Amino acid sequence: MSIEPEARKSRAQAAAPESAARRPSEPQDGPAKISPMMAQFIAIKAAHPGSLLFYRMGDFYELFFEDAEIAAKALGIVLTRRGKYQGEDIPMCGVPVERAQEYLHRLISLGHRVSVCEQIEDPAEAKKRGAKSVVRREVRRLVTPGTITEETLLDPARANRLLAIARARQADGQWSYGLAALDISTGEFLLSEAPEAQIETEIARIEPAEIVIPEGLMDQPLFVRLAREARAPLTPLGRLAAEGPAAERRICDFFGLATLDGLGALSPAEIAAAAAALFYVDRTQFSARPALSLPTRVAREAHMSIDAATRANLELTRTLGGAREGSLIGAIDRSVTAAGGRLLAERLAAPLTDPDEITRRQEAVAFFFDEPALREAARRALKAAPDLMRAIARLALERGGPRDLAALRDGFFAARALVETLRAAENLPGELAQACAAAGALDPLVPQKLQSALADALPLNRRDGGFVAPDFDAGLDELRALRDDTRKVVAALQARYCDLADMRQLKLKHNNFLGFYLEAPQAQGEKLLKPPFDAMFIHRQTMAGAMRFSTPELSELDVKISTAADQALVRELSIFDELAATLLAQGEAIKRAAAALACIDAAAGLAELAADCGWTRPEVDGSLKFHIEGGRHPVVEAALRRGGAPFVANDCDLSGLAEEGGRIAVVTGPNMAGKSTYLRQNALIAVLAQIGSFVPARRAHIGVVDRLFSRVGASDDLARGRSTFMVEMVETAAILNSARARSLVILDEIGRGTATFDGLSIAWAVMEHLHEVNRSRALFATHFHELTQLGKRLARIDNLTVRVSEWKGDVIFLHEIIAGAADQSYGVQVAKLAGLPAQVVARARLLLSEFEAAERMSSRDRLVADLPLFSASYVKAPEPAEIAHGGGSADALGAALDAVNPDELSPRAALEELYRLKRLRAGEA
Repeated sequence: MSIEPEARKSRAQAAAPESAARRPSEPQDGPAKISPMMAQFIAIKAAHPGSLLFYRMGDFYELFFEDAEIAAKALGIVLTRRGKYQGEDIPMCGVPVERAQEYLHRLISLGHRVSVCEQIEDPAEAKKRGAKSVVRREVRRLVTPGTITEETLLDPARANRLLAIARARQADGQWSYGLAALDISTGEFLLSEAPEAQIETEIARIEPAEIVIPEGLMDQPLFVRLAREARAPLTPLGRLAAEGPAAERRICDFFGLATLDGLGALSPAEIAAAAAALFYVDRTQFSARPALSLPTRVAREAHMSIDAATRANLELTRTLGGAREGSLIGAIDRSVTAAGGRLLAERLAAPLTDPDEITRRQEAVAFFFDEPALREAARRALKAAPDLMRAIARLALERGGPRDLAALRDGFFAARALVETLRAAENLPGELAQACAAAGALDPLVPQKLQSALADALPLNRRDGGFVAPDFDAGLDELRALRDDTRKVVAALQARYCDLADMRQLKLKHNNFLGFYLEAPQAQGEKLLKPPFDAMFIHRQTMAGAMRFSTPELSELDVKISTAADQALVRELSIFDELAATLLAQGEAIKRAAAALACIDAAAGLAELAADCGWTRPEVDGSLKFHIEGGRHPVVEAALRRGGAPFVANDCDLSGLAEEGGRIAVVTGPNMAGKSTYLRQNALIAVLAQIGSFVPARRAHIGVVDRLFSRVGASDDLARGRSTFMVEMVETAAILNSARARSLVILDEIGRGTATFDGLSIAWAVMEHLHEVNRSRALFATHFHELTQLGKRLARIDNLTVRVSEWKGDVIFLHEIIAGAADQSYGVQVAKLAGLPAQVVARARLLLSEFEAAERMSSRDRLVADLPLFSASYVKAPEPAEIAHGGGSADALGAALDAVNPDELSPRAALEELYRLKRLRAGEA
């Protein structure tokens, strides 16, 4: 199996200086004089190429050769040398075992993979085989971005998915792609299928931490680009029997199934992807077996399709800069558990399209919205629930610790408290009733056993010991007493032996030769040589003035005390394994309960949000309605509330009929007036409505949106040789080729990245295509005021504008959307607000006046000549020569007046037009 992408190889090569020691896997020029330990390292490294090898040596993980050079540079640690190999120094660096997770996190975040090689025998056992014997070591795990499980390495609010992609040829000869997304930190395992055109959308929905694909697809630009845009490393799999019977057999063997029939109708591509994912899990986890749920098929049509560009433009789960703060999820997440936050993010990534399912979720939110006291009690109970899913997953992989046991204990108690709270309520909606049933199915005896077994203060690692509570296990208590309270034990034994021998001078002592022994004065010791004491006390030595004795009990005590610490730890680990086995036996019930708690948390959090922010329950059905009254942008409003400023709410109506299609609104207005905010807020309201949430509006009626498209903002793609305008056109093309009647499209400033008439022509044609072909509900913001003329020609187009006010040459943005069209863009005023130097602003104003005057004199002729589609809207003004030789000045003046549209004139342009008319009246040029 190949596990190193080309990008990673080049990075590794760049990190190593020219003087670096030769890679140990390369052939040697001659016999190398290396230590047995280094020979072992080289052999293990050769068996695990493509990853950094963490080689356990006592309390450190050591790295050698090129691995050391890469790690030292990445981690900022000292690079040293250890011995020689083929005549050159061997680079070496190391990290403490107790801080390994910290360093692993940094390496994984940089795209590296790490093979963790552990000591699998005691060094003392190795010495018994000879002085040159090496401690046995094995790689027990390959740590990759998509397979991490440690709590400190994971984002608690995000799933950590490994995505495997496979393809299969369909009957029509086209390729179909199967996608298997699994999260070994929670056990989630989802399957889906998509054509090549939808791969990007599916990957954007899944948000994988790592992508695994067949090696033959590694060089395809599509997957290289998708991996880069998803910010996930691309990992190739070598030759893999993941098709047909071999793939089915791998899945059946992993889950202990006789057939795949019980999983539903899986396609060949989905089966191949599932087998590839399991193959990769086996190769990275070695003997550890994650507790994966059975694969569940996700139908693409069950969720709103949102492509990667739209997700980025709308900033659903992260901002354009990659931060959670400032995104939609950051604004709406009121969950109190990690699992609840992850579930909300998953729902936001895949809004529903079934009105009945949406209604089920809405009812759960509405229940908590209407019951504030119950909502508060439920959220208080949920706050005590740790991350059950990830805790049970770590136990299944044998990476769990005492704190995972405590997390499950606390989760059991929290689930019981929550169920008791909700069962007291009447008319519990279906989703919450099902969740209560799942959460209440946990065995009540398990948390009680854990409560009595676990100490108050728990270490992170079970190997540290000390996590079992006193009085839980008598044998462990005895070993701890021997380990910790030797003096007390010796004093108690001495007192007992004194009573048995009726001798106050008897002392219990210890030396390395006899171990523990009893010493008595010579005269008193003679007594112990006679019956009945001789049967109890064994004479060991006679000293000058003293005699020494032993007993079978003292011999056992010596052994127990010398090994008490080790035996206490072994006993604790045995208790840990027993407790873990008890929990793993209920693994599926625990995962169902954890999912139930997350569901309740998500609903209660959305209800808390709605109550706090004044959101309302939307009506969602299968129509083409899109009617929003008093809509607000959830993220912008949250930011304004923190500053104490109000948000100006606006209406939106794009409702249409099935036989006609949705309406299109052309939104004009100056920069900074709020057009983009208006576009985005309506798209976000649709997303929120279809995840089952209340929405930021006075009222909303939304017919299900099957596909959401957004082309907002400007960006380039220099890596692919695409300018800003090219990116804009590519995204617009994707929209026009995919949108349909049930889609919602928001477009902002289409055509502004090229020459004016080129851009205007493109924007005009795009609008016509949306109206006549796509028939989608759409919002189209533009500075091409000429597009407002489309409202006169196309039945389903409305004109909207943003109200502004001018005061002493400055523009005041009112952020209110009204019917109508803007007559100017106020660009100079916005430039002034941005802080351009005063002389630049003044010069711009002067030039603008001159340009507008010149434009007014000749724009009609140019439009008629260049854009015939406008000819019906304009009448050519007569030239002065025509006046002189035509039918009299009165007729010419009348024609000129007919050609003037006062609504389109600025004050300066109106004055210029007046002077021109006066010249016509006088017969001047």
